[in-house]
Amino acid sequence: MIDAIYNSGLGMINATWWSGMAWPVVWNLIKIIVVVLPLFALVAYLTLWERKLIGWIQIRVGPNRVGPLGLLQPIADALKLLTKEILVPTAASKGLFLLGPILTIMPALAAWVVVPFGPEVALSNINAGLLFVMAITSMEVYGVIIAGWASNSKYAFLGALRASAQMVSYEIAMGFCLVVVLMVSASLNLTDIVTGQGKGQFVSMGLNFLSWNWLPLLPIFLVYFISGLAETNRHPFDVVEGESEIVAGHMVEYSGMSYAMFYLAEYANMWLVSILAVIMFLGGWLSPIAALDWIPGWIWLGAKTFFVVTLFIWVRATFPRYRYDQIMRLGWKIFIPVTLIWLLVVGAWMQTSWNIWK
Repeated sequence: MIDAIYNSGLGMINATWWSGMAWPVVWNLIKIIVVVLPLFALVAYLTLWERKLIGWIQIRVGPNRVGPLGLLQPIADALKLLTKEILVPTAASKGLFLLGPILTIMPALAAWVVVPFGPEVALSNINAGLLFVMAITSMEVYGVIIAGWASNSKYAFLGALRASAQMVSYEIAMGFCLVVVLMVSASLNLTDIVTGQGKGQFVSMGLNFLSWNWLPLLPIFLVYFISGLAETNRHPFDVVEGESEIVAGHMVEYSGMSYAMFYLAEYANMWLVSILAVIMFLGGWLSPIAALDWIPGWIWLGAKTFFVVTLFIWVRATFPRYRYDQIMRLGWKIFIPVTLIWLLVVGAWMQTSWNIWK
């Protein structure tokens, strides 16, 4: 179907400049819009789902005033932020101050280029997809540092120092988790990583979910998920914007849409970490049991991603905030050694006759 749409567009104008240069650019822009617009809708309604779910956990109703069941609340919030003035502090470095939010949200959106939504359904199905995700998401820390420094405020600078140290610390543990997945999959291509989980003894028995990576790599899956919480500055690792301590972290001087961009980036990152967890550990678009293979793969991918992102919110509603030194100790003294040990264990396991990833 996608090929048919592409070919019909290619034949619209019978000219070399159209088929060779213009149409490929237009086609890529169409694909980007098809991915980015639903992503913005998901980000907006994730804020509503978070407020609703936390409300239910705390025996409250949650947003219920704007629209039926409060369904228009995210749109009201977006319009409010869009109409607010973007204030730039007098002593701030204006260029860098406005660049900070852009540098924060850009990697959160750019990483979706290689995310597959089904077999061969990705904006760019490149072989080094996993490497691309690691490289592009590690750029986000620069936006945080620039925002904190350019604000020329000690609160924002302290928040940026905390955020950048935390993000860099947990990136190492997350990187090792991705290396273990790379080892067992023997591929950096995200589509190959998913299809590799659809093979094995349990698949022939119809119990597909037991052949996914979450079971043999359970410690790595847990480290990846908790590191994802720290990487996105979510509870219980949200000391960056610990309201009782340092006002609102690196975005304390921001207002209007520039402030909204930091929150868009946070929630876009939550979706990204969740869908990557599903692709690498929970079988992507594969059904959990053979009897449910008739359900389309994109529904499974969406349902699993929604489950993982709901775990983010459940953690926020359940656990108290870590102290900053505890966060650093967890990252450096526990997670990095655990991932290194499991890397060696999996490496040794793969050299034996019990290798399940052949």
